[in-house]
Amino acid sequence: MKRSHFMREIIELIAIILILFVAIRYVVHSYYLQEANMAPTIQNNSYVMVNHISYLFSRPQRGDAVVYHYPLNINQDSMGRVIGLPGDHIKIDNQHVWVNDVLLNETYVKMSVNFEGREWVVPAHAYFVLNDNRQVNDDSRNWGALDQNYIIGKAILVYWPSSDWHFINNYSDVFKQVK
Repeated sequence: MKRSHFMREIIELIAIILILFVAIRYVVHSYYLQEANMAPTIQNNSYVMVNHISYLFSRPQRGDAVVYHYPLNINQDSMGRVIGLPGDHIKIDNQHVWVNDVLLNETYVKMSVNFEGREWVVPAHAYFVLNDNRQVNDDSRNWGALDQNYIIGKAILVYWPSSDWHFINNYSDVFKQVK
């Protein structure tokens, strides 16, 4: 009787290990950010935890930091912040961003630099993504709205270097006036 109890515990332990492995491998994934496109929020050479299933049950929201397949080379991944949702009207001048005629007070942007003023309407099934470091303009200002199928997941935590450990803020207060 004791032997069957021991075997059951071994099987339960193996099942728990497999569940944890699947959860860690397929739900949360590590991403290495080499560029400085999200500074000062996330420094270059940081490791970030990305939730792969967060958008299976909900859509990306304004302010979410997302990891995505780079539209000009889908074998490369990048990271940016969702500014506009499908149907939103985005207007940018040399220092400001408006979403649906609401001026954003982007507290997470250290130096607001937009090289040209333009306007966009975000198409269905797409998102307007900007870098927090606006000096790096390789984002929706350059290549347009990001197709939702290119989004890998929501960045949730910077875990390395350990001195910069923090949860990634979505700055919902910046976007609360946008309808």
